[in-house]
Amino acid sequence: MTDLVLVARYDGWRKITLNRPDKLNAVNAEVLDALSAAFDAIEADRSCRAVLLTGAGRGFCSGQELGPAIMPGPAGPPDLAPIADAYHRRLVRRVRALALPVVCAVNGVAVGAGANIALACDIVLAANSASFAQAFVRIGLVPDCGGTFFLPRLVGDARARVLAMLGEPVSAAQAEAWGMIWKAVDDAALMPQAEELTGRLATGPTEAYALMKRAFAASASNGLDAQLDLEKELQGAAGRTADYAAGLQAFAAKRAPVFTGGR
Repeated sequence: MTDLVLVARYDGWRKITLNRPDKLNAVNAEVLDALSAAFDAIEADRSCRAVLLTGAGRGFCSGQELGPAIMPGPAGPPDLAPIADAYHRRLVRRVRALALPVVCAVNGVAVGAGANIALACDIVLAANSASFAQAFVRIGLVPDCGGTFFLPRLVGDARARVLAMLGEPVSAAQAEAWGMIWKAVDDAALMPQAEELTGRLATGPTEAYALMKRAFAASASNGLDAQLDLEKELQGAAGRTADYAAGLQAFAAKRAPVFTGGR
């Protein structure tokens, strides 16, 4: 694994760290490839039941690095669509489709693609000093990495349009108040709380989490009847898992369940 992205192993879960602190963890093709590869390896690892994503140093991710590949040159402007397709879209789809809960600990600025990679995760915690900004407009671009999908659903259409069109930063406290993220915490508490949460998820009913992610993904386009039908199907699948049996036995015995999280 490249040192641009670090993967640390814990009991039942993994921590992925963007590791370009001198660049505020700006992403480029190499970083995005490494990040996608890390998620691929984690999904193939049957011992892993939850993931924590964070950044090294004083920032989570300052967005796409403005390198030669995306700068206008003598031949004219670059075609950014293939880059967005091969890297940004691939990564966000990977995170959303992962059959494991993904926690994001935003430890500083989350700008542009960095902000939207964070929003693609299942549960987002942010340090009080962190901020989120849709900075694309500052260079004449549109939000990518799912920004135009996540923001209206999280904060509403009116706020999403203002955030995209003005590119102004949103504090962690404001992001929590708007429902953009789950929680803002003291800087010193961010990593302990994120690690504790990820460890707790790693002991939960892994297959149920995967089914929940399928249900939430479908709810974006389903009507009520279709969503009720899907819930019926997924509940049937959940009821056939060993974790459901373990949960029932623990409930009857009035003790905490021990989920094996088979997948």
